[in-house]
Amino acid sequence: MTQVNDPAPNPHATAEEVKAAFDDPKLANVLYHDWEAGTYDEKWSISYDERCITYATDVFNAVAGEDGQPYPTAMELGSGTGFFLLNLMQGGVIKKGSVTDLSPGMVQVALRNAENLGLDVDGRVADAERIPYEDNSFDLVVGHAVLHHIPDVRAAFAEVLRVLKPGGRFVFAGEPTKVGDFYARKLGQITWYLTTNLTKIPVLNGWRRPQEELDESSRAAALEAVVDIHTFDPSDLESMARGAGAQDVRAVTEEFAAALAGWPIRTFEAAVPQEKLTLRWRLFAYRLWLRLSALDKKLLAKVLPRELFYNVMITGTKRP
Repeated sequence: MTQVNDPAPNPHATAEEVKAAFDDPKLANVLYHDWEAGTYDEKWSISYDERCITYATDVFNAVAGEDGQPYPTAMELGSGTGFFLLNLMQGGVIKKGSVTDLSPGMVQVALRNAENLGLDVDGRVADAERIPYEDNSFDLVVGHAVLHHIPDVRAAFAEVLRVLKPGGRFVFAGEPTKVGDFYARKLGQITWYLTTNLTKIPVLNGWRRPQEELDESSRAAALEAVVDIHTFDPSDLESMARGAGAQDVRAVTEEFAAALAGWPIRTFEAAVPQEKLTLRWRLFAYRLWLRLSALDKKLLAKVLPRELFYNVMITGTKRP
């Protein structure tokens, strides 16, 4: 059963709205994520099958372990299209879920995805600094790639602890580290420049997206630069959570080699017509990511400082 009673989104942002959003990160988040809602899963290769179920549960277990599963109730903060919560539910980690996001468009898509999967989920448009649920509501709060969008991360941690039941756990994953964000952005910028310019060559006719689509992607990228407010040092993120009152706090990082390859691949895929991305290409990109992720876990995580990896995950609990 799914339900939501919040307003419908504005599907596109004008150039004037984009300009205004540069001075208002929360407006930028709404505009950007409403804009991206309908195509977000495709853009980030999000699915609700075994591939992403395995990824979500592996990420969760890597930082939080398997004790306490299945959690009776859970909320996803900044759910987007529901990737993390819905795949954790399918993986048996969570029984009943709630999706929240500042973007009405994302909440609608998440609820539609939940309904299509037959999952018991409700949803609300929500500000992470003022979560619209009562104290002690959930056994678990999760989020994926959300903390770096929130202006006051410590206030969000305090709200998460408020809505958690005593002894409840939070798990946030997919947050950019300071070092990782630097090299990911540089790789993305270089790849976008090369792809959009090389596809002007006549021999690559058919590989260039229409200019109006490239212009729209550039406006979306401008908003993305506004909504990505923070990057994190793992130790500093742990300190924020402890400062908000969390206990048993632990941060883990992942993806170094996988990020070095993944960001150019994602940017290339965003810059060319989708029909050029054949099944053969998608399988190549996925298998490469799997191999490099295995290299990160089995070797590089043991010899490199955790600050070098692209993603940081964090967990903690509310005092009983």
